Amino acid sequence: MAESDMPGEILELRRSIDNIDAALVHLLAERFKMTRRVGQLKAVGNLPPADPTREDQQIARLTGIATEAGLDPKFAEAFRAFIVAEVIRHHELIAAEYAEGRRQGELPPLDTYS
Repeated sequence: MAESDMPGEILELRRSIDNIDAALVHLLAERFKMTRRVGQLKAVGNLPPADPTREDQQIARLTGIATEAGLDPKFAEAFRAFIVAEVIRHHELIAAEYAEGRRQGELPPLDTYS
């Protein structure tokens, strides 16, 4: 179906959905900047990539937020699990780089504007 044949309300909704999708991508990019830094700090401090206690706390917190927001908590948990799996993968890679000597010395300053 051509866009010109689409009802106006659907086109408006799609524009809003596109804006939300863009915002989500930007939010995820910012989140991964922060978690990359956490991974560096964990590697320097010889801490494990995963923190099960923190994960349990976050699951409980986000399940409550999802419920209050009218979002299926199971979906919220699956989405969180997907993101956390990627974060842990990054932390493992960063830890390996430090262990192998490919990264060393002082941590670079966190650049929240890059």
